This record gives sequence, structure tokens and C-alpha cells, in this order.
Amino acid sequence: MTDIRFAITTLKCDGEHLERMRRIFLPAHLEVVNHDDHRGLSRALEYADVAVIRTHLDQRFIDAPRLRWVHIDRAGLELSARPEIFERGLLVSGSAGRSAPAIAEHALLFMLALCCQLPRFQDAQRRRRWGINKQQELRALVGKTVGILGTGHTGSALAMRAQACGMRVLGYRRRQGDLPSGFDRVFCCESGDTLEPLLNESDFVVVALPLNDQTHQLIGDREMKRMRPGSYVVNVGRGAVIDEAALVTNLKTGHLAGAGLDTFTVEPLPYTSPLWSMPNVILTPHVTPRVPDRMARTLDILEENLRRYREGRMLINQLRPEDRYTGPAQRAKMTARARRSAYRWMRALSRIFR
Repeated sequence: MTDIRFAITTLKCDGEHLERMRRIFLPAHLEVVNHDDHRGLSRALEYADVAVIRTHLDQRFIDAPRLRWVHIDRAGLELSARPEIFERGLLVSGSAGRSAPAIAEHALLFMLALCCQLPRFQDAQRRRRWGINKQQELRALVGKTVGILGTGHTGSALAMRAQACGMRVLGYRRRQGDLPSGFDRVFCCESGDTLEPLLNESDFVVVALPLNDQTHQLIGDREMKRMRPGSYVVNVGRGAVIDEAALVTNLKTGHLAGAGLDTFTVEPLPYTSPLWSMPNVILTPHVTPRVPDRMARTLDILEENLRRYREGRMLINQLRPEDRYTGPAQRAKMTARARRSAYRWMRALSRIFR
């Protein structure tokens, strides 16, 4: 059994959830640390065995002398999947799956809106026009095929919803395993399957994959050309899984009928991106309505992971060496974050000295 004496958390929990977290870690001592108190956090990391945090890892966690496991309360861990954590032997897990129902609904929202060309109807409403051209040619989701890249939490939740709409559901995943619920057929990278059959047969291709060195720009111009003419792309995974320049080109030529995008290579999406003004694109700023029991779901994952940690077993959502990400999108995101930070400082200074 792996012993835990001291644990720290930077999560903002209310009374009920904080008390539950304390009970989960018993008999270990749990200390709540303000994430913005850099000195206090650095001091706590000198003796912490486990940390439960809400942001990506930085060098302080990698250098912490006693730290053995970090749980990050986020779904995507690409900015923490650095080579150093595997070299150090630091266990890192995340909260992927807690919001899977909401993200699956978001993907379905995109699919329905694209299928019925909702933006065109909204434009007609603003202009007080009754209907749009060729509206009789619109077809429902029922009878169409959706190809879901990633059969994990979000992919599986979407598959069940898509089947309920009468769709045929294909999937693509990294590792072999039993056929997940909701899928009619699943292709597997480990078995030597390629993306081509899924791309050829799908009316909608939905990205629900994490970002790592293997999935970076997995969907490029070559893959888009293999999609059905008039098909759609939906991305609720990570932006850099798709080559955005190739996506813009295939949307402009009409090979792809449209796209629903919630994630982008650089966030916030640059003002100059052509995606903003494309009539066949629906985008949201990487935001999904929350499930009502989000923190409780996080604590469910944490409780199970604590049990596994003490038993020396693989954690839920544990980063593996094949999950490492060293791609340019990581640097782009960090650069965008630095720009936003600098902008906030400039605004603060201007208020002081004006």
C-alpha cells in the first residue's frame, strides 16, 4: 500500500464538497492552499505527497521533493504531458469524463444546427423573411452516419445520443477492446485500421480526442479530401487535432459543407482568423454548459483514484508516455496566455498612472 501523509488542494470547494474531500483523504492531512499564493504553495509542496490542483503543472510541482501524484481537475492534460513528468516518475491524472454528457450534447447541438442550417434561418428571421432557399432539400440526422474519433467518455456519451437519433455510429480509437455501447462499428489504430473507412462513410466526423504528439493535426488536408463531399466536421476535443488551414480551404471550396467548432489551435481564436466570418461555420469559445453535479463528479473520480493509488494500480485518466505532447500548439497556447497576461498588466498600470 502506498502511504499518504500530507495532501494539498488548490480547488475552490464549498463546505460540503471540501468536507467530502477531507474524508476521502483520511487518515492523511489535507491542506487547502490558495493557488495565487505562490509562496504558500511552494512551501506546501515541500512536504506534500499528493496535490489536487485546478491548473496545469509547472516546474514547482516537478521539483517538489516528496510529491508522487498530482490530480489536475481538468479534462485535457496536454499542457501537463511534458517529458519531465515521465522521467521523474510523477503520476498525473485528470478529471476527463466528469462533463462528458454536456460535451456530447454540445457536439449534438452542432450536428443539429449544421444539419438544419440554423444560422441561415436565424439570418432570415432577422430579415423577417419566411424561409430560406432550398429548405426542402434539408435532411434530418436520422439515417445519417457519424464517425466519432475517440471512444472514451465524450465519444461514448455522444454515440448513445446519436443512436437515439437514428444515426449509424462509427468510432476510431487507439487501443483494442470490447465494442463500446452505442457504436455500430469501431476501427482501432492498434489493430492496424486506418481512418479512411470512417472518413469515407461518415456524414459527420466528430473529434473527441485528447491532444498528443500522435493526434496533433491528425485531420489534415489528405484526410478531409477522403471525407464525403458535403460532409461536416465537428470538434469538441482539442483544436490542434485538426489542421485549421486545411479546414478553411476545404470549407471555402465546398468540399466540406460546414463545421461546428468549440476548440481551436490558438485560444482565444485570433481576430484575423477566417473562421469567424465563414457562413458555414458555427463556433463557440471553448465553453459548454456545466453538468449540475460537476464537483461531485470530480470527487467521484478522485475517490476512485485514491483507492487505486493506495493499491498501486493504474489511475483513471492517468497520463502515459504515449500521451506526451511537445507540439507547436502547446507553445502557441502558452504564448497566447502570455499575451493576455501582459495585456492585463498594461491595463492595470494604465489605471494606476493615468
